[in-house]
Amino acid sequence: MKSFEIIADMGHEQLVLCHDKASGYRGIIAIHDTTLGPALGGTRFWQYASDDDAIVDALRLSRGMTYKNAVAGLNLGGGKAVIIGDNRTMRREMIFRAHGRFVESLGGRYVTAEDVGTSTADMDFVHMETDYVAGLATRSGDPSPVTARGVFRAIQACARQRWGSDSIAGKTVAVQGLGHVGYYLCKELHAHEANLVVTDIDAARVKRAVDEFGARAVDLEQIYSVAADIFSPCALGGILNDDTIPKLKVEIVAGAANNQLLEERHGDALEARGLLYAPDYVANAGGVINVYSELAGWTSQRALRKADEIYETTLGVFEIAKETSVPTYVAADRLAERRLQAVGGLVRTWPQWPRKS
Repeated sequence: MKSFEIIADMGHEQLVLCHDKASGYRGIIAIHDTTLGPALGGTRFWQYASDDDAIVDALRLSRGMTYKNAVAGLNLGGGKAVIIGDNRTMRREMIFRAHGRFVESLGGRYVTAEDVGTSTADMDFVHMETDYVAGLATRSGDPSPVTARGVFRAIQACARQRWGSDSIAGKTVAVQGLGHVGYYLCKELHAHEANLVVTDIDAARVKRAVDEFGARAVDLEQIYSVAADIFSPCALGGILNDDTIPKLKVEIVAGAANNQLLEERHGDALEARGLLYAPDYVANAGGVINVYSELAGWTSQRALRKADEIYETTLGVFEIAKETSVPTYVAADRLAERRLQAVGGLVRTWPQWPRKS
């Protein structure tokens, strides 16, 4: 892998490879952009097929965090960490304490939080070694309800754009993935009288959705071709691709998963089919809003109010897309880049001269 060429092409500032022999920890920290503030992004714990796959994932995810934080109006840059390994391990303390020490070594350039394969309990272990961590169980806690609220508001914005009304009563939503966010999203959708079709690799999660929300369960692959109004991917990324897009029988795609488009051209493919796509990092920004609320000292209610703003942000993306005749994923990038350029272009004021060294 030509690492320097890749980080230059993607605009990254820093890529850190970390290893701790005693715990077996192998981690990667990617810092994409700190124009708006310290880089913030969660730590993902995953068994990657190769080290190169792990590095590419960290780079892609950290870049996405820059755009997500910018679109959400937060004073944060973009970063991400991945830990390579089996996230089912019970030997977690020393792995995450080692991770915390490497986060601490960056001196505040990167702030971490939970992500796929990690929990608030893991972040408590990280906190033993650094203060540059958020999403702690004793503070803002599980961000899933706030993330789900934001995704739900993005779905409402899509409904208004496509059908002229926020209401999703009677609409059928196909939800892929019933983890923390997927479950809370189903709860919101059910409360607003949507019909649910669901799938997940965990049969217990599917049963819970069927029992609590009257959802209809389908097989993992069937979720792409089920007849519905809205497809809501809430599992892992890359699921909008050459194989799945032709199968979709919906009008709207809006979900919580990161990096839903396998490649950018798949955003063009959705546009060509006439499907309205809510860019993932716009829709799922509630999680980082929840983490930011902890750093800023907000109440949980203020975090939810901020997540509600995703409705207006999503409509703003659709407006840019219409005005400039570009797909929505391009419009979202332009909205983020406007803020990065605006803040980056602010006049810098200097301390009193001479500086004391």
